[in-house]
Amino acid sequence: QVQLVESGGGSVEAGGSLTLSCVLSGGASSSYCMAWFRQAQGNEREAIGPISTRTRSITYADRFIVTRADAKNTVNLRVDSLERDDTATYYCAAALACSWDSRHYEHWGRGTQVTVSS
Repeated sequence: QVQLVESGGGSVEAGGSLTLSCVLSGGASSSYCMAWFRQAQGNEREAIGPISTRTRSITYADRFIVTRADAKNTVNLRVDSLERDDTATYYCAAALACSWDSRHYEHWGRGTQVTVSS
């Protein structure tokens, strides 16, 4: 059974950077499209972006850098220039094919909280 565990969340000051990690167990991450989502309190879950099995690193919105290290069954998300609006619970997800739609993903982690203060 595939399981995902996120880590690396915490409290950070605006303007800083943070790297989150997601480790997949019960399978090989190299078989899955991995994606990061986030959900702020009171808001719907939103996609940060997927990374396909053929991609090692991809950047979204100039600040969200997603990398995968399949040798470690890990996908990372680095967020630069953090803003208060980045405060949310961050989730990683896995599916056999990539999508921006959260409903497409069958495997989810429990999330890690990121709180940005100014």
